[in-house]
Amino acid sequence: MKNKTQFYTLIAMVLLLGAEGCSSFKAERVDDAKADEKAMGITDNWVDGDTIRVIDGAMKQIYAHRRFLEYQSKFQGKRIKLFVGEIRNNTTESYFPIKDLEDALLDKMSNSDQFALIDASRRTDLLKEITYQNDGMVDPAQAKKVGKQSGADVMIFGDINMKPETRDGKTIKTYTVNLRLTEIQSSEEICRAREKINKYSQGGAKW
Repeated sequence: MKNKTQFYTLIAMVLLLGAEGCSSFKAERVDDAKADEKAMGITDNWVDGDTIRVIDGAMKQIYAHRRFLEYQSKFQGKRIKLFVGEIRNNTTESYFPIKDLEDALLDKMSNSDQFALIDASRRTDLLKEITYQNDGMVDPAQAKKVGKQSGADVMIFGDINMKPETRDGKTIKTYTVNLRLTEIQSSEEICRAREKINKYSQGGAKW
């Protein structure tokens, strides 16, 4: 009987400790700035705040670039038609959120007063719809015509690189984001922008 009582006492203590461990967990909603600050205490990997910083910084460089201003002046106030090309992840980090960065760049272009965004990734679907409309299934007066799509004037390409430096348990990871704006007709580069993010970490747990 004594052994049985000790066994049940041990089980009760384990359950109590487990409950206390669970009760120590705390979650809260925070804004983007607070989330970015908290992320610095958890990881030295790329986070959403880094994406916002490099996209905003790179686009400011492009808008202020002398050659871009010269090119823009040819449009006499009209928006430049643009589509976003490939953004390449040249880092060794397979988890790098390259799709999030591409989406952030698309959002920036979509809200721009300087550019009209061409949805190049959906051109095949658009062509199928236009073909359908002109196959006699839609009122000819309402059917959209083939050959009326807008052609992009420029493309924007990008590369993401990362160089780590580690010594005595301390690490600095330097991420470099390069964006290039190129005219399609001439293939001439109009301008480029470069933004860097440095992530410092020391010791801590390995994730």
